[in-house]
Amino acid sequence: MPNISQKGLAMPESPIRKLVPYAEAAIKKGRTIYQLNIGQPDIKTPAKALAAVKNNDIEVLSYSHSAGFESYRTKLAAYYQKHDINVQPNELIITTGGSEALLFTMGSICDAGDEVIIPEPFYANYNGFATASGVKVVPVKSKIEDGFALPPISEFEKLITSRTKAIIICNPGNPTGYLYTREEIEQLAEIVKKHDLFIVADEVYREFAYDGAKHYSIMSVPGLKEHAVMIDSVSKRYSMCGARIGCVASRNKDFMATAMKFAQARLSPPTFAQIASEAALDTEQEYFDEVIEEYTSRRNTLVQGLEQIEGVRVANPKGAFYCIAELPVNDAEDFAKWLLDSFDLDNETVMVAPAAGFYSTPNTGLNQVRIAYVLKQKDLLRAIEILKAALKEYKG
Repeated sequence: MPNISQKGLAMPESPIRKLVPYAEAAIKKGRTIYQLNIGQPDIKTPAKALAAVKNNDIEVLSYSHSAGFESYRTKLAAYYQKHDINVQPNELIITTGGSEALLFTMGSICDAGDEVIIPEPFYANYNGFATASGVKVVPVKSKIEDGFALPPISEFEKLITSRTKAIIICNPGNPTGYLYTREEIEQLAEIVKKHDLFIVADEVYREFAYDGAKHYSIMSVPGLKEHAVMIDSVSKRYSMCGARIGCVASRNKDFMATAMKFAQARLSPPTFAQIASEAALDTEQEYFDEVIEEYTSRRNTLVQGLEQIEGVRVANPKGAFYCIAELPVNDAEDFAKWLLDSFDLDNETVMVAPAAGFYSTPNTGLNQVRIAYVLKQKDLLRAIEILKAALKEYKG
């Protein structure tokens, strides 16, 4: 029998999706599942985006430029400039989701065996992208008791070696919901300049900042022209996860020329999705104001509800739409499986994402889960009620 590659064997499972078979079995039993495990917003996609796909006269569904439509990149650059991010259309490459943007980035800045430093917990797929690229993730741990704030810069400095190529952050954070302050971003900027590294900022949740806080982009920091790489996506901003349109942006010409070779190798991003994404840029600010108000209310409902459950500790997120909760269990993955396989409250249960998969350090986050507050208020309240009852009954 032919052998599977070592890279393939090392590729981690998604902590978000690997419990799907348990959920499918629960549904077959007739149970209702409140899905707190995945960041799929229930907010409606802007009507303009959907109308642009429905109402067009395309007769041949052809390739686009490998960098994406020029018209889209021009409008996207204008959007960024409104957010104090001065990039030009030729400093943007449209990608098939933020995932492809991250793969292009790792492929452009790292060789096999090189290292990237990432504050953990982090978006679980960073582990997968690194494995696919032959790159080693070097974690620096943030703590729930600090709200998952940026670890001291001295902790980053201890980890830098001759193989270190970049520091990667997600801002606001998935899975923590932490929003880095301007001071923290500037501290990172200083260390990458000092050690001549890239700083890669995954900013797909830029629009989701709460309590009057403002998102500060790595692309807005002076003096980082050669160092800064931004990853972005329409998935969360416009509730368009299925469009699979993202982008990578940098003012570093050598980086962009290299990333373009990866873009050419995959030919082009999808045409209809680019049409929808370009139209979405005309969405009125009122849409975002309403979304932020809704998510702030959901966050408050979730955090307050979790804090009332005995033994649960939760970090209050300042952005995105996730939080990490520490549960009074030894093995959150076993608990998550048990919720789907063996527990129900009036034939209803909840699905959460075990947080260990969001860490690179072994045996870390074993009693934590990531919760996405993407459900309506009444459903969140019911999910909290079910979770409270489950924790009382669970004997694992």
